Amino acid sequence: MPAIESVRSGPVGGRWLQLAIGVLCMSMIANLQYGWTLFVEPMNETHQWGRASIQVAFTIFVLFETWLVPVEGWFVDKFGPRIVVFIGGILCAASWALNSIADSLALLYVSAAIGGAGAGAVYGTCVGAALKWFPDRRGLAAGITAAGFGAGSALTIVPIAAMIASSGYQQTFLVFGLIQGGVVLVASLFLQSPKPGQLPPSPVKAVMQSRREYGPGQMLKAPVFWIMYLMFVLVAGGGLMATAQLGSIAKDFNIAGVPVSMLGLTMPALTFALSIDRVLNGVCRPFFGWVSDNIGRENTMFIAFALEAVGVLALGHFGTNPVLFVILTGLVFFAWGEIYSLFPATCGDTFGSKFATTNAGFLYTAKGTASLVVPLASIMVARYGNWDLVFTITAAVNAIAALMALFVLKPMRARFVADAKAEDAVAASRAAEVTH
Repeated sequence: MPAIESVRSGPVGGRWLQLAIGVLCMSMIANLQYGWTLFVEPMNETHQWGRASIQVAFTIFVLFETWLVPVEGWFVDKFGPRIVVFIGGILCAASWALNSIADSLALLYVSAAIGGAGAGAVYGTCVGAALKWFPDRRGLAAGITAAGFGAGSALTIVPIAAMIASSGYQQTFLVFGLIQGGVVLVASLFLQSPKPGQLPPSPVKAVMQSRREYGPGQMLKAPVFWIMYLMFVLVAGGGLMATAQLGSIAKDFNIAGVPVSMLGLTMPALTFALSIDRVLNGVCRPFFGWVSDNIGRENTMFIAFALEAVGVLALGHFGTNPVLFVILTGLVFFAWGEIYSLFPATCGDTFGSKFATTNAGFLYTAKGTASLVVPLASIMVARYGNWDLVFTITAAVNAIAALMALFVLKPMRARFVADAKAEDAVAASRAAEVTH
């Protein structure tokens, strides 16, 4: 009896503390992606490598961050989260330390691969843990965890920008890399996986949830998975372009250093935009996750993706105004970041909790596929001399994804869950007949 009670009580602090630890870890790796745009121009000015060549490093980072997550997820499902996040923290610190001494594109690319593997280990583990610990509130829990990654860099954007200006980008890479990696190492020691008896039942509300546990092999054979994957790629592509290129966009719009006064603060337009963007990119994840818990995943996707399409078009037309640049980039990031809560939650709903880390990891590789468009954006701007085509394409694919959510994914998922339920009922009936 004591053993049973111990299992039910869970780890110290319960599942909410586990969620908080995940958020902390996510916030520590956020700058590897969201702080990158601050380093692009200083690196280019120092080494004259060219924007497109430097952004290849960003693509490599995202590819390694995403495409290795299924492997890292397998280790988490088998050995637990602690060791995977611990190693991830070491790799993240090593990556920025290497960036601080990189004197060639080759070394920059190697560092990006190392950082991507480390960030993916932390990201995939923490999101998977949220899906496992909160089967009853998947959208909210995944959103809160993903918010750590989306908003985690908000408080450090200004210090990083200031340190780059005062001490150079190399010193900034080293100092922040060691701090961020060190926090992840310590936090990883407190992570645990849920055990039988520690989880509440997952109620059926507005969300379609499967009662069957699908392994990765079964999931990859399901057409509904590939529809989710395609939608993820469509929406993530534009958001990653904005994340990596925002500094370059502001420079080409000639507003990067223009002072903007809002909310009682005055900062250069780019710094202001980056700070607000990080906050809104984080807030939107638990917000839309909570909304999806109540009105359904696909309905929420339609609203968010349509809002993103409108925001991107508006940014292309009115972004040369410094104040509107700050406001509209905030809208773009607010309507984009929710993919990192909605898609993992939808994956968990559709394919179950048992293999949630690995399954969500496979879906997360869509972000890596989407990252391939980031260097293409620089190439298109260099060829046509403006960002018009980039903004138009981004808005169009978001509109397509919004329509797919309602008219393709929603009916497909409903059929998938219903068919599985019918098959399970037939199997149970046959088992009962054999027993009797």
